[in-house]
Amino acid sequence: MLKNRLTDLIKQTDLVVNEKQIDQLIDYVGMLDKWNKSYNLTAVRDPNEMLIKHIMDSLVIAPYLQGQTFIDVGTGPGLPGVPLAIINQDKKFDLVDSLGKRIRFLKQVQFELNLTNIEPVQCRIETYTDKQFDGVISRAFASLADMLSWCHHLPNQQGLFYALKSAETDHLPEGYTIVKTIPLQVPELNAKRCLLIIKPVL
Repeated sequence: MLKNRLTDLIKQTDLVVNEKQIDQLIDYVGMLDKWNKSYNLTAVRDPNEMLIKHIMDSLVIAPYLQGQTFIDVGTGPGLPGVPLAIINQDKKFDLVDSLGKRIRFLKQVQFELNLTNIEPVQCRIETYTDKQFDGVISRAFASLADMLSWCHHLPNQQGLFYALKSAETDHLPEGYTIVKTIPLQVPELNAKRCLLIIKPVL
């Protein structure tokens, strides 16, 4: 049963996730699995694998987020934004992607899971100038240099970039500094993961 499996995975971390949130995460995986058949939202087909490669891989960055407003750039089917929004009801997440089918899926997720703290937006990230945020999150979106170049306008004065990467990198464009490199332990994921927290240097 997926719920027991997810509960076991969460127990391998320090995350605090209540039963309602676990149910929402499972419902999200169910929707991802169902829509994936016609919308091709993710290469991961097995819901058990989704728990590790999508849900847990997203949730492990939750303890490091500072602030209340976040933007998930190149969110795809809502990763990591949807799982993070589910367990952080007090924070708001704009989920931005340029593909209409992904945004249609996210609007359905928003409706079915009653997630009032996500805002799906169809837009190219370079042209998204409506707001600024406490945190700019990217996971498997682009190279670090491209991400910072395309998203430079998104952090507010205190804002930070959170880049989920498979390996550490020390190559940053001018004007940015790595505040912290955090090795991430994703339960049962056989791959290296780390979180780079990056600050614009004014």
